Amino acid sequence: MTWVLKPEDVARIRFAFSPLWELVASLRTLRDPARQSVHLPWVKCVRPRLAELDMEELFALVPPDGYLVDFITPPPATPLPDFASEIEVVRRTPPARAAVEAACVVGSDPAVIERFRADPAAGVARVADALEAYWKACLEEFWPRVYALLERDVLRRSRLLTTGGARELFAGLDPAVSWTGERLVVERPCARSTEAIHGDGLLLVPSAFFWPATAIMSEPYQSMLVYPVSGVGTLWEQAPPPAPGALAALIGRSRARILLALAEPATTSALADRMTISRGAVSQHLGVLSDSGLAVGLRVGKEVVYRRTPTGDALALHP
Repeated sequence: MTWVLKPEDVARIRFAFSPLWELVASLRTLRDPARQSVHLPWVKCVRPRLAELDMEELFALVPPDGYLVDFITPPPATPLPDFASEIEVVRRTPPARAAVEAACVVGSDPAVIERFRADPAAGVARVADALEAYWKACLEEFWPRVYALLERDVLRRSRLLTTGGARELFAGLDPAVSWTGERLVVERPCARSTEAIHGDGLLLVPSAFFWPATAIMSEPYQSMLVYPVSGVGTLWEQAPPPAPGALAALIGRSRARILLALAEPATTSALADRMTISRGAVSQHLGVLSDSGLAVGLRVGKEVVYRRTPTGDALALHP
């Protein structure tokens, strides 16, 4: 797939997270855990819960490989959509579009696909209900952990876009992605086309459960590139590494752990979720670290993102 980006399209490159995309991608992880062994802790935890869910239609529309229906992974309309808003977009899918997309699925039970296509309006409602039940049973409680990983990735890459432009951003995105200065080429099996971005820029969405692959969406949807999140190997770690004794003795164990966790920029809520301590406590510790010149907070939209200062780096890396 080759996208032709005009200057105004490059200016409209933006990032977003998608809990629904992660949910749908995780269906393939469940069916073939060996290809994503990094997620085995999650698989072992949630597999017993599947016995209470009706997954037949979801598994049919999301086969182990190849095309999966686009209507269950709509491009996020905002940078930080919640699951409830995304599932409502799925429920509003035009039945005719859903039927056409279902017909493109290869390798699934034909009877299940035909049942969906026979009454796509009812099929869309069933699939949305199934996704909602699957979310509540298997991913909702883990979403803060996944979100924190995606957030760190986006903050780092946003800085790359700011300091190095599109060339530096795409150079480190994935080996399958290359940028010529005008064309963005994404090496994908069975994707052989060249088209212009259709006036609404390019949406970049990191994914933990689709890792290590890339995915693309285009017309009639918002042009979107899903890329593998960095640091996925840390996703199921329980907490940041223990603070070295000397550093902990100097600034306190909790503040030392937070300083180490700020190897990647993070918000107060992300740090609290990752470290399983209250947001109020994290906020107090960040205030002390900031006043001491070891960390600095920068407002990004409605959030304040903290990172280590050079002094903080020196202390954390050479305790």
